[in-house]
Amino acid sequence: MSAPRKYPDELRERATRMAVELRQDPATKTGAIARVADRLGMHRETLRGWVRQAEIDGGVRPGTTTADADRIAQLEQEVRELRRTNHILRTSAVFFAAELDRPTIR
Repeated sequence: MSAPRKYPDELRERATRMAVELRQDPATKTGAIARVADRLGMHRETLRGWVRQAEIDGGVRPGTTTADADRIAQLEQEVRELRRTNHILRTSAVFFAAELDRPTIR
């Protein structure tokens, strides 16, 4: 379960959109993230991370997209579950094989 978010999704989207738009204009590019973060009352590095991820998701910057990261996390969870299941099956197979090897008293 993920931690609760400090900022609502609407604010996150709005701040990211504002910063990306300001960064596209050469006249306002310098310090755009700092200005937007200060106006909206958030930490600059928080907004910088959101903008970086938005640029990755938009194909402007290389990196792992949000969709890819979610899919990777889902696959890793599935691998953990399969490994746990295989371990249980191996352990039970060893147990029952040992039961079959024991001589029965009639």
